[in-house]
Amino acid sequence: MKAILTHPGSAHKDDLLACCLLLSQHRVPIWRREPEPSDLDDPEIVVVDVGGEHEPGRRNFDHHQFPADHEPICALSLVLQDLGLYEDARSFCEWLEPAEWFDTRGPFQTAKWLGVERDVMNQLNSPIDITLLRRFAQKNEWKPGEPIWEMMRMIGEDLVMFLRSLRERIDYVHRNAEFQIVGEGDKAIRILFMPRRASMPDDPSSGIARYIAMNNEQVDALIYPDRRGKGYGLSRHADSPKIDLTKVENEPDVHFAHARGFVAKTSATELERLLELMAQARV
Repeated sequence: MKAILTHPGSAHKDDLLACCLLLSQHRVPIWRREPEPSDLDDPEIVVVDVGGEHEPGRRNFDHHQFPADHEPICALSLVLQDLGLYEDARSFCEWLEPAEWFDTRGPFQTAKWLGVERDVMNQLNSPIDITLLRRFAQKNEWKPGEPIWEMMRMIGEDLVMFLRSLRERIDYVHRNAEFQIVGEGDKAIRILFMPRRASMPDDPSSGIARYIAMNNEQVDALIYPDRRGKGYGLSRHADSPKIDLTKVENEPDVHFAHARGFVAKTSATELERLLELMAQARV
């Protein structure tokens, strides 16, 4: 790969983030200028958010030629699609769809779509966004080793790592989660139990909430391997009113219970005992 080419002038979130993703894959300079026909024809030059064509085979990712009634999709979306990450990004990155709307429909239509006043859009601005976009727009070429280039590469790497690792954790939960019922009738609680396995992703519990939401599971509590010890974490899910873990704080195998009752840590490892603790924590 020779270079990444994007438009000159003002920078926007979609072209900057698209370049960030590409830098995570290719250690090449970024050129900020209008493309020549030869650039569009050269698959060794990735043309982003400019050029008037979406041709992944030739590494061209522009959306401005799409009709006005096309679904909101920007250059960032097209690069995510090419990397095979778009569906997960739409599921895991709540900021992506508003970014697509903002770039393709503008602030007024985006505010209307979100159901907020136009002024709210300005309230969401961050000095981090403003500085990165302004500094990125100040030069026509960015090279490896320069601070903005390196920061953009880190953003891209972290985004790719987040998407791929979260997908790994959700898939792990899908393969290993067990559902347990404690109690009967209206006072019954449904628990998602994650057993400890020899080969687990780091912090497997971080995928549990996403898994539950994606599958519309009704869950009151969670039991999952403790990252800091050989025992388990116990937690109330989605602020369920059926669980108060302060009720087990005096148990000999419970070494921590939050004062607000939403989480506790235990050295217990046997499922029978873990379920006993959860039964005691019922409200």
